[in-house]
Amino acid sequence: MSVTDGPETRHVRPATPAEATDVAAMHAANRAAWDEAAERYEGWLAEAIELIRGGGTNLFPEELELIGDLHGRCRRAVHLQCAGGRDTLSLWNLGADEVVGVDFSGRMLDLAQRLTQATGAPARWILADVLDTPHELDGTGDLVYTGRGSLLWLQDLDAWAAVVRRLLSPVGRLVLFEGHPIEWLFDVDEDGRWVATDYDYFAGPEASKGWAPEYIDRLSRDDADQSWKFARAWTLGEIVTAMARAGLRFERVTEHPRDWWGGHRDVRSDERGRIPLSFSVLARAQAL
Repeated sequence: MSVTDGPETRHVRPATPAEATDVAAMHAANRAAWDEAAERYEGWLAEAIELIRGGGTNLFPEELELIGDLHGRCRRAVHLQCAGGRDTLSLWNLGADEVVGVDFSGRMLDLAQRLTQATGAPARWILADVLDTPHELDGTGDLVYTGRGSLLWLQDLDAWAAVVRRLLSPVGRLVLFEGHPIEWLFDVDEDGRWVATDYDYFAGPEASKGWAPEYIDRLSRDDADQSWKFARAWTLGEIVTAMARAGLRFERVTEHPRDWWGGHRDVRSDERGRIPLSFSVLARAQAL
């Protein structure tokens, strides 16, 4: 099951050939959809404030192991596709001197700013498509972080990887924790056993309205009245190749059974751990 194709989502179709070649238009559609989805994040703001004020983190153990203690070793952490800022400020709680979040949803960044005001975090929020991340940040990221459902909304991986490369400081690290593209190929039957879906691993972008309930939950407006959005399950090969082509040097690429968005809670306990549902990357910029 994908995050765009839950049982409550009936409006799903392949992107048309014209849509699939227009990256800017697909990203603009996604921006509108995420502005709508911010409605759910607004409901989570009080919880986020409590978490960050308490010194907590919203990151998974796999991410924490890769990121480590940032105290004294991270002047700036840059979080690409930061949404409402809860994960971004988790990096501050891990010891980053300053955090910068980049996202294309103004409504999401309004929430991030409210979170900053409530916690006093040294955070800066930049409204931009990740592919247009300002060059003033080039070479300043001792940590560049992105994770959990970010890459599938991008329609140009080469451009994204080039942004990551230029943001990294000479000692900077990229930490990526993301859903594994193979999870789109599996769901569970009524007995909680893994079964194959009819998803095409190499299909390219798909358009959808509505959200899987485990991912965003239902919005106040009907699915049919929501904006079209475009997701793409980039293959693991495409992701790694784009990063290598941009000049990133891999230190670790690891696959995990972690159900990163809770879309497979109904899997039997003896079936868990058999399929990679997420993966992580630790990489640095190669010397020019």
